[in-house]
Amino acid sequence: MHIVIVDSSRVVLRIVAGMLEPRGHVVTQFTDSAEALAYVTDNPTVRALITSLEVRPLSGLELCWSARLLAESSRPLSIIAMSSARNARNLAEALDSGADDFIDKPPGAEELQARLRAAERLTTLQGDLIRLAETDPLTGLLNRRAFLHRTREAANKTGSFGHLCAVLLDIDHFKRINDEHGHDVGDAAIKAVAGLIEAEGIAGRLGGEEFAVVLPGRRLTDAEAVASRLRLKASDLRIRSPKGPVRLTCSFGVSEWSEGETIEGLLKRADIALYEAKTTGRNRVVSAMTDLVLARTA
Repeated sequence: MHIVIVDSSRVVLRIVAGMLEPRGHVVTQFTDSAEALAYVTDNPTVRALITSLEVRPLSGLELCWSARLLAESSRPLSIIAMSSARNARNLAEALDSGADDFIDKPPGAEELQARLRAAERLTTLQGDLIRLAETDPLTGLLNRRAFLHRTREAANKTGSFGHLCAVLLDIDHFKRINDEHGHDVGDAAIKAVAGLIEAEGIAGRLGGEEFAVVLPGRRLTDAEAVASRLRLKASDLRIRSPKGPVRLTCSFGVSEWSEGETIEGLLKRADIALYEAKTTGRNRVVSAMTDLVLARTA
């Protein structure tokens, strides 16, 4: 488990790290609580934060509170407060500030390991619950809510002058597949298309047979190339059915992030381009910025 330890004393840090590292834990140490918070924020692999209450510039209680806000934004994180002054007031304040547990400073080796085993059980459960809340059960892709959340995070990191593109796609004549071959084959088709896009970027199933991929750091021409490649791969799919292999095609709409635009606006333009692709023949890629049909029916 990746653990961050925060204490004003380097001696205490060495003692605690010496108890953890031989057990296979990855330990990162800080004497500065603001630096520790920045590190935890930027490193989602951190699963436990052990902080003394007597730290600066953020107090231990402030650090617990800020770290709890991170954990509530859909990431597993266990927070353990540590103090040499163990009393009812410190314990209550630490727990009220977001800590999951409280230990003496310096902790005993056996107690620390037991607390961390409990922390590992907690973060494993948190991770499972987050996956259930964020994942489309049929495809394993992000569901609509989680997709929009991740996309907004990507847009915030991109800023006003960075590059970000959206690709929306859906399966052509999907109702016909369901009607002629049954919903089991329709589900298999949805899963097959999901398998094509899952590694392309931030990929989600928006509902039914409609999917989206957001490509951080990519320009419009890059996104168009990705969509064109996916179009060809989709047309090569063969879905098993009692009546024999089922072929399918997909239509694509592409848009590029522009300064001051909202995520909703970015996706709406891609959706308009997707609608154009559907109404002008299907099995093609249309760019929202140029309205150019880039790939026609094969």
